[in-house]
Amino acid sequence: QVQLVESGGGLVQAGGSMRLSCTASGIGNPAMAWYRQAPGKQREFVARISVTGVTSVQNDLRGRFTVARDYDKNTVYLQIRNLQQEDTAVYYCNTYPPRTNSWGQGTQVTVSS
Repeated sequence: QVQLVESGGGLVQAGGSMRLSCTASGIGNPAMAWYRQAPGKQREFVARISVTGVTSVQNDLRGRFTVARDYDKNTVYLQIRNLQQEDTAVYYCNTYPPRTNSWGQGTQVTVSS
């Protein structure tokens, strides 16, 4: 059974940094990605990391978002710098492309002014 558990979110001031974690079980180490859903908007792709560690970040987020993984811990990380209010969203991890029935609860990131 696939289980994805996101953590590390919270309330942060604009300009701050945050690191999100996603621990996966029952899935091995496939290509993984982070997605987010802001209030009133559809879920969107944020960043991904391949089986071999090659990363790709959504164009508009490059320079502030970094994705990494720890194969031994089956964990994927999302480092966010210089957080902006528009980054407020629930952040999810999933495979890339995403498995429909494997979405976790996500972790809420709220950026205050």
